[in-house]
Amino acid sequence: MNNTISGSGAAAPQLIAGAVFLTILIVALVFSVVVSALIYWKVFTKAGKPGWASLIPIYNCYVLTQVAGKEWWWFLLLFIPIVNIIAWIMICIGVAGNFGKGAGFAVGLILLGIIFFPILGFGSAVYGGAPQAPPAA
Repeated sequence: MNNTISGSGAAAPQLIAGAVFLTILIVALVFSVVVSALIYWKVFTKAGKPGWASLIPIYNCYVLTQVAGKEWWWFLLLFIPIVNIIAWIMICIGVAGNFGKGAGFAVGLILLGIIFFPILGFGSAVYGGAPQAPPAA
């Protein structure tokens, strides 16, 4: 039995389709990374954090926990399966609260972040900062 590809070119359409699919996938990935970096850049600068932090993977998650007013170890919770879901919910609630938004907006950040984070970054929301703890007596 001969397993070589015949000269009929039957595999050419499949190769072209695969190349087109891969190209579209790569373009979509690059587009989503650029858009999310721009969105987080605006949110970070409104919160008084460096905008360039949105360009560095993992560090941008740490900066987002700071914007939410959470302790540094909340960032580590984002790497623990299942726990990261709860941590993300609490971080979104903190971000919404620090921008003067309520629980409904926090739900929007959790479920539709691609819509609600740009509202924070490009809208009229003002960062109020994390609540300060009262000084110890």
